[in-house]
Amino acid sequence: MIAAYRDQRLTTVKAGTVRRELALLRHCLEVARKEWGIPIYKNPFVGIKMPEPANSRDRRLEDRDIQLIQPALQKTKAWYLRPMIELALETGMRRGELLNLKWSDVNLTKRLATLPITKNGKCRKVPLTPRAIELLSALPQTGDRAFPIGTSAFRQAWDRLMKRCGIDNLCFHDLRHEAISRFFEMGLSVPEVALISGHRDYRMLFRYTHIRPSDVVAKLSGYSRPTE
Repeated sequence: MIAAYRDQRLTTVKAGTVRRELALLRHCLEVARKEWGIPIYKNPFVGIKMPEPANSRDRRLEDRDIQLIQPALQKTKAWYLRPMIELALETGMRRGELLNLKWSDVNLTKRLATLPITKNGKCRKVPLTPRAIELLSALPQTGDRAFPIGTSAFRQAWDRLMKRCGIDNLCFHDLRHEAISRFFEMGLSVPEVALISGHRDYRMLFRYTHIRPSDVVAKLSGYSRPTE
């Protein structure tokens, strides 16, 4: 039954979604079996083969994208698009984290944004760059949240923006990939980037990191081996 459920779900959603669902159900049964005393001899999810994970996206924000997005932002009525895009690039925060960011969790003096609940269920403190401070300081404080916008409204505004730009392969989540890659290019260490992004597994962090080979070539061209 579980294998049939897996195969049926794969016809409607991506493999990553099915993997997360199966992992969640397996964990629930493990808790029930070990901690609640439910008489389950063996967790049936343990022997189920997980779908192969999809290849990670390696989309970076290119100069052409910026040239297309900038004029389109000037024409949009969605005032929140520009600051959310820039904050995503400055902080590496997810769309949901930005939409749920409360003013009470923002400390401009200490230059920190506290995210009480994140995707992995842990609290995270995000260091704010000077540009992030400028962006947050310029936002109107008309409610509890920095961006009092619903998820559906933002998704529709983003889709309209991409259509206006003529860009059909850029997701908002790609901005998180871009931000993390930029952090490494700035020279931050793996633990420092993980602190910002909230990744507890360095392997997952590396899936989000897409260093441009051309940048490595530029660095190597300025390197010279010391003479003996």
